[in-house]
Amino acid sequence: MGEENGGYWYARELMKWLGYETYSSFQKAIGRSISTCSTLEFSIGDHFTPVQREIDGARVDDYKLTRFACYLTAMNGDPNKPQVASAQVHFASMAEAVRLLYSNPENIERVQIRDELSQRERSLSGVAKSAGVISERYGLFHNAGYMGLYNMSCARLREYKGITGSGSLLDFMGKQELAANLFRVTQTEAKIKNDNIRGQQQLESAAKSVGEEVRSAMYRASGTRPENLPIAEDIKKVRGKLKKANKELQKIDAPK
Repeated sequence: MGEENGGYWYARELMKWLGYETYSSFQKAIGRSISTCSTLEFSIGDHFTPVQREIDGARVDDYKLTRFACYLTAMNGDPNKPQVASAQVHFASMAEAVRLLYSNPENIERVQIRDELSQRERSLSGVAKSAGVISERYGLFHNAGYMGLYNMSCARLREYKGITGSGSLLDFMGKQELAANLFRVTQTEAKIKNDNIRGQQQLESAAKSVGEEVRSAMYRASGTRPENLPIAEDIKKVRGKLKKANKELQKIDAPK
């Protein structure tokens, strides 16, 4: 993986190992990795330390990365690059927890989308309540979006998919389904603002209509209705595996 510098690696060196030609094109992978680190409630500064250093006579921005940060960056790299695929295999060979994660690499993206979706749901809640959704009836507004997207209520969808327990439906959705719900939530908020929608009934109708549009677009694109998408591993278990992977990779670099 390139030369180790006292327990860390430079991002610009990792960039070359992963097959990127420019640092600007590599920054998207770094940014997504930092986002994942934040989602896991790890200290970003412990894993991604901003530095300036001299390369070929010029001062440039860079990061010092821990082995776990290198792993996250590889998992967020361009999957079309053979070097990225090789790096992912390399990390999977180093630790059992990483190998388990590598068997379903989209789980890392699920963690990121799920976190963003939680943030956007909070934003939509604030916008909807400001526009007239009554706090005691927010569940009806929330359910209207599901009725539009799935043609069934949240409770019926949980039963249809065979999800038991009290965990959120979102925690068992795969990447495609999470992304559809993220789009539904962001577009519902945009519609409320752009159309200046007011009142409980009108807001519920708006949430349902946006859901219906997303449902229609999904079916046209894939031929699959969202309620028929398979459930995925509980996202809480995925977070646990990522935390275990961090511990296992730290042990590799621990002083002997």
